[in-house]
Amino acid sequence: MTDEKIQGHKMAGGPLEGIRIVDLTSVVVGPLATQILADHGAEVIKVEAKTGDLVRVMNGRSVTPGMGAKFLHLNRNKRSIVLDLKQPAGHAALMKLIARADVLVWNVRPPAMARLKLAYDDVRAVNPKIIYCGMFGFGQGGRYRDKPAYDSIIQGAGGMAALHHRAAGEPRYVPMVVADKVVGMIAVQMIMMALYRRTQTGEGSSIEIPMFENLVKFVLEEHMYLKTFEPPLGETGDPRLLDPLAKPIPTQDSWICISANTNAQAFAFFDAVGRPELKTDPRFSSVQARFAHVNDYFQVRTDTLKAKTTAEWIDIFDRHDVPAMPYHTLDTLLEDPHLTDIGFFEMKDHPTEGKIREMRLPNKWSCGTRREWSPAPKLGQHSVEILREAGYNADEIDTLVSSGITFDGQLQKQ
Repeated sequence: MTDEKIQGHKMAGGPLEGIRIVDLTSVVVGPLATQILADHGAEVIKVEAKTGDLVRVMNGRSVTPGMGAKFLHLNRNKRSIVLDLKQPAGHAALMKLIARADVLVWNVRPPAMARLKLAYDDVRAVNPKIIYCGMFGFGQGGRYRDKPAYDSIIQGAGGMAALHHRAAGEPRYVPMVVADKVVGMIAVQMIMMALYRRTQTGEGSSIEIPMFENLVKFVLEEHMYLKTFEPPLGETGDPRLLDPLAKPIPTQDSWICISANTNAQAFAFFDAVGRPELKTDPRFSSVQARFAHVNDYFQVRTDTLKAKTTAEWIDIFDRHDVPAMPYHTLDTLLEDPHLTDIGFFEMKDHPTEGKIREMRLPNKWSCGTRREWSPAPKLGQHSVEILREAGYNADEIDTLVSSGITFDGQLQKQ
């Protein structure tokens, strides 16, 4: 952190305590990255336009306008300030925040940052040690560099929708923002590596994280398959993953999820389902044989598991040490007994939204985690306190509010 505890702002605790992040991101990819950093103790200042982050209003009903469910999950443990960055006074205020920050995170196209005079050279001029991290659709060395991008665009262009096409006969997006989430987590890794490098060299750095190229790599690590070799030894696509039967398996009353890959697991599975003779079947007697006859292997599962209920099979497979779990819907997942055991879901009191269901961090640190949870902020909720911390006096803040450069979210109606 560029200076010690700032006036009036409590330090959070956790492994990233003392790291200050200015967050210019919106929707999912950037907010997920900064939320992970905030959850682990970083101070995140979310800078929003007067219209606010788009995801505030694009996620169905909410108790309070501008506080949609997705926004609540992606923006906890952050503070919000509104700044009109197209106005000189708003730009100047942002630069004061950047001068005292460790990391600047953004997710618009690079030309937009240049037009706002927020390119790396502009930012480095006020803070040479800044970690400058941009997430955008396409790498800047190729012909797609200026194209806009959202998750579905990247899923389709990056080959992910084609996996469903190969497996089920029609192209289909994964019904979650998987490209955004993958790239957001990659951004966290890159930021942490840059912070570590800074501890070794004292130098800041610029990071460019293109969504398209990252998702292509994510998809092709398995599915480049036999075209990895030159000349190719066969086609693209891992047949085990693309087989039409590679899906939850029907039981007598619902579905079950099972994966028996090693010889020990596969042979235990054959014993568990009452087909021990299959252990010596040449189609199934080795890992290589089962891979070569994957559809036959999966067909055995489909044919045998209809005989009992999911609960009965889970009990049998647990006794045989075969990897298996019940199939969950989104609703039954909320009642999973293991998640209840560990207290994964927590009911929190949000100051404007009432009771909300939050998820605890899955991972634990021996050094401890963030001490206090803070709810996702209202638009501009912390504008005045952040400006005060940056050195503005009361008259200067009043001028920024009255001129529309910022507004005091505390004064807005609940």
